[in-house]
Amino acid sequence: MTKVLIKKLDPEVNLPAYKTTGASGMDLMAFIKKPINLNPQASCLVPTGISVAFPSNFEIQIRPRSGLAAKNNISVLNTPGTIDSDYRGEIKVILFNHGSGDFLINNNDRIAQMILTPIIKMNLEETDSLPETVRGEGGFGSTGK
Repeated sequence: MTKVLIKKLDPEVNLPAYKTTGASGMDLMAFIKKPINLNPQASCLVPTGISVAFPSNFEIQIRPRSGLAAKNNISVLNTPGTIDSDYRGEIKVILFNHGSGDFLINNNDRIAQMILTPIIKMNLEETDSLPETVRGEGGFGSTGK
């Protein structure tokens, strides 16, 4: 396991936790003083009340919760969101309501999940040509339905 330092920005914040032994992500909870009404086809920034520090060869990805997506059409707008290792501010989640009705976010609602992921940095080498492949420049939908 990799150590991640976590700071509560308020004593009343509940820390994220793995809900099962096989879970890859920890659930993030809203930390808000009053409920947020998320209108259909709209987004909002939801604070979590925590900040983190972790090694530079990792990132934290913020991903949607499948239950919120399947049951309420609520997702993370910039999925996956990225928390860089040098960011020390509060983790906030951009939620989007894909549904046709309002969605109410209450304090301590589980709104997203965070996953610690290793990073492999690239070393770019400029060239005038790339090696040929069978696919070539075939893009969107080029391999079939």
